[in-house]
Amino acid sequence: MASESTSSAEALTEESEVKAPSWLLALLEIPRALSEATTLIPARSMLSGLPQGDGHAVMTIPGFLATGSSMRVVRKYLETWGYGAHCWELGRNKGLNRQFDLEEMLDKRLHEVYEREGEKVSLVGWSLGGLFARELARRYPDLVRTVITLGSPIGDPRATNVWRLYETVSGISLDDREIRRRIESFRAPIEGVSMTAVYSMTDAVVSSEIAQIPPGPLVENVGVKASHIGMGFNPAILYVIADRLRQHPERWRPFEIEGLLAKVLYH
Repeated sequence: MASESTSSAEALTEESEVKAPSWLLALLEIPRALSEATTLIPARSMLSGLPQGDGHAVMTIPGFLATGSSMRVVRKYLETWGYGAHCWELGRNKGLNRQFDLEEMLDKRLHEVYEREGEKVSLVGWSLGGLFARELARRYPDLVRTVITLGSPIGDPRATNVWRLYETVSGISLDDREIRRRIESFRAPIEGVSMTAVYSMTDAVVSSEIAQIPPGPLVENVGVKASHIGMGFNPAILYVIADRLRQHPERWRPFEIEGLLAKVLYH
């Protein structure tokens, strides 16, 4: 079974003790991501043949310094499975920035999709995009159906290997009082919205500890054997996304998979 909604989250280390992934692990990121990309070819038939969803709207949110095109494979399969796939359409994700209010822009984009489709929107966010997706759900639980995060830093950013770059690009120090207050609230529960946090023990960018979320109703952590930069096109993760989006809000159950695939592809 790949779902660890209770046991994994309970084992999370105190955030002050969590360390960023080893830089030695980062040396394998690109080769691993390329390997994951090649597995899409033999997995295409299986992924395309998965059961159709109910057609509700799904919006993708890219990671730090990535654009919406980085998640085009996810959106391609969302369309194949019958969902209304929507890009965030906000250019390159530079995070919170003193030059513009990204959260206000995200709020507007969510409302646009919601009003266009006339129903709750599911959010799939990669890395920093998943953190923004989770906070969108916190602000607008009545507009969000479910949130799926992929290797997202839902905790202290210093448990990542990009926090210094983030400070440089955003112009915001992580020691800023308001930023520290926000960071401390990241792991607070969100009622009424199902949450799936996909993490990897061999993620070379974001510590697996902060990519998991504390246990609670409608909450789960799913461990997948994946690189960080390959999460947007890893077949095992695409399978998780398809399975989770098919869950009816009133009949939600944690992700489960057994047999050889569970041992080979999932933690």
